[in-house]
Amino acid sequence: MKIIFQDIKKGEVKLLTNSLDDLWFLSNIIDENDLITGKTIRKIRLGEDERNTKIIKKVVTLEIKAEKIEFHKYSNSLRVSGKITQAPEDIPRGFYHTFDIDDKTTIKIRKLVWPKYQLQRLKESTEEKISNILICALDREQATFALLTPSGYKILTEIEGQVQKKEVENKNTKDFYLDIAKIMKEYVDRYNLESIILASPAFWKEDLMKEIKKKYSQLTNKITLATCNTLGKNAIEEVLKRKEVESVLKKDRTTRETQYVEELLEKIAANKEGAYGIKEVKQASDAGAIKKLLVTDEIIHKLREENKFEELDKIMKAVDQQKGDVHIISTDHEAGKKLQGLGGIGAILRYNLNY
Repeated sequence: MKIIFQDIKKGEVKLLTNSLDDLWFLSNIIDENDLITGKTIRKIRLGEDERNTKIIKKVVTLEIKAEKIEFHKYSNSLRVSGKITQAPEDIPRGFYHTFDIDDKTTIKIRKLVWPKYQLQRLKESTEEKISNILICALDREQATFALLTPSGYKILTEIEGQVQKKEVENKNTKDFYLDIAKIMKEYVDRYNLESIILASPAFWKEDLMKEIKKKYSQLTNKITLATCNTLGKNAIEEVLKRKEVESVLKKDRTTRETQYVEELLEKIAANKEGAYGIKEVKQASDAGAIKKLLVTDEIIHKLREENKFEELDKIMKAVDQQKGDVHIISTDHEAGKKLQGLGGIGAILRYNLNY
């Protein structure tokens, strides 16, 4: 997700979605009564006489007041419906319209107040593409190392070798692979990295992986293989556009969310600073005792569909105002499913409460 501009004092943020994963973030950011502005296709009726009426499709900019937010993760679509509040003169206000948001959509969201946890979600969504990840792109002649950071990416080093054809295994080949693996290990230790993307044309990455497993086996569980068809800086930029990067970033987010849920489960098992279920969590919220609030995306969508989201929304906003952290947990992974089994909501507390 890219933030085009934001003015939090006015409650306005304009966004560009870059991936299907961004739709999941937006589904947890857009609330009922938010004002959503974007370009859309609207049918326009020309002419007053029914026999001579002509209907055309026109690209227009509309603003709607959100009433229904539907995210369908299996069809990769986010639909936001509501009444039109601003439109060109030939389109009447008060009629319903639905924005179909995909992975290349620009929209503006206007809220009366942006809760801290939603601003944090926005920040996370923009940083999903720029986590600290080591990228190594190689072929038979050179290897380029780059670090993906919060300020973009930077080339760390480039080395040259003389790797022969696959059929000819010789000392030069193995020495070049070992040089690459050694540098990779040094960067992982220096930057404390958990993820590496190893990319190449053809079979070079697979051959390198064989040597890594022999000499630096501790790196293997950090590596994701990708394909590139270019070299140097161009190869790094090519890799950044590939789905493998998204999968690595999603894995990083899953790791963080799993840690939160496991911490909650440990607190509950020890009968310490933990609460779960809407009733217990509300009591903890009323007491100002919540340090971390964990809510599944599934319970949010379910309560919205049943028009019962108001109570949960009040809890989330109360925790935010009390300077607690609100984390929305995906049910796509096992930890999220565990939290859903506890009612879809749990809290790590600042101190223990007696229920």
